[in-house]
Amino acid sequence: MDSLKERFAAKAGPAAAEVKALIKEKGDVKLGEYTVAQVYQGMKSMIGMVTETSKLDANDGIRFRGYSIPELREKLPKAAGGTEPLPEGIFYLMLMGELPTEEDVHQISNDWARRAIVPKHVFDVLDKLPLSTHPMTQFIVAITSMQTESLFAAAYSKGVNKKEYWSYAYEDSMNLIARLPRVAAYIYRRKYKNGVHIEPDPKLDWAANLAHMLGYDDPNIMSLMRLYMTIHVDHEGGNVSAHATHLVGSALSDPYLAFASGMTGLAGPLHGLANQEVLSWILKLRQELGGGLPTEAQIEEYIKKTLADGKVVPGYGHAVLRKTDPRFSAQQDFYNHYIRPTGKDDLCEIVQMMYKVAPPILESTGKIKNPWPNVDAHSGVLLTHYGMVEHDFYTVLFGVSRALGVLASLVWDRALGHPIERPGSMTTEGIKIKIAAIEAK
Repeated sequence: MDSLKERFAAKAGPAAAEVKALIKEKGDVKLGEYTVAQVYQGMKSMIGMVTETSKLDANDGIRFRGYSIPELREKLPKAAGGTEPLPEGIFYLMLMGELPTEEDVHQISNDWARRAIVPKHVFDVLDKLPLSTHPMTQFIVAITSMQTESLFAAAYSKGVNKKEYWSYAYEDSMNLIARLPRVAAYIYRRKYKNGVHIEPDPKLDWAANLAHMLGYDDPNIMSLMRLYMTIHVDHEGGNVSAHATHLVGSALSDPYLAFASGMTGLAGPLHGLANQEVLSWILKLRQELGGGLPTEAQIEEYIKKTLADGKVVPGYGHAVLRKTDPRFSAQQDFYNHYIRPTGKDDLCEIVQMMYKVAPPILESTGKIKNPWPNVDAHSGVLLTHYGMVEHDFYTVLFGVSRALGVLASLVWDRALGHPIERPGSMTTEGIKIKIAAIEAK
């Protein structure tokens, strides 16, 4: 260890212990309308931004412009003969604040098909990367490579009136959303399918075309892709990918750069990798229990062992929700409708058994506020069922979906003229002085 690093370590250890003690002893002290603990622990529940597109409710789950996921699965337009909503519809809802008609959705689908041509240099850049490059790294590289096409950046450099910012942000966002399925599929086929690529089918809707270009033409997986793309689009504005997109966009970085920043956040293990962790945990459970379908009693013991080892049960719990995540329930409905009637899937059945046995065990610890499953408890096993076993790629799918929400919000940010985001900050010494002044009164 070099001398500077050693000197830093000598300071950092005691400082971290001091902060931990400060949170424990003074965490409830209010620094205005917020507490010491909130300042140190990720600004949890502090209202500091406006997001029009969605809001997370502790009881109803995520609501998009006031509509719950069960309501949207009923009310949003669907593909002919399909059971799941078209993502074009939820994008329209988030952008416009009202439910779309069938015609509205078809217009968006056709518009995205027209905008979907990806510049050749983007593929050239991807082809220069080692095949070992993580799919999310490739995805981010592709997005930034497309920034050459930014109409917002070009207009800003020419001195466009700020009242027109939203128009160019809209055009960039629509172009970017339209091209993401082609980019994602190119990365998938390049990395996992020997570079054998599949051309888009302009007759298909946005999500079905993604499934097709990935190499999955089963109508059922197209339905799953529509559902996946719909339920992952947004999660109000404070999550890392949404907030990062908003923050970078507030500097008037164009939508390509703003969205790329959001994707670097989504790539983090604490944000976009949860369904992979669920799947890894389930596969390890099955392997350690001898393979095949375990019993409920075996799963109970494995969960207890996981907790006894000081680990969490992935896919369970939520920072806000205090009930089963409606996104989990939507995927459970999909399994029961499309897969179970044709024969049980072991991994999906383990998910069902966990839903029965895990909550009582987690609740009995007295340490977990929400013992119920979240969206990630089911999504990975459904993709695996249809043959998409490349777990590292799942976050790219998440990113394609999340584009709909964060870019709709970004267009609104520019339309409403939101300024650059610049919250204040304090030093630990400043916080201690503030606490002392408060307690002296």
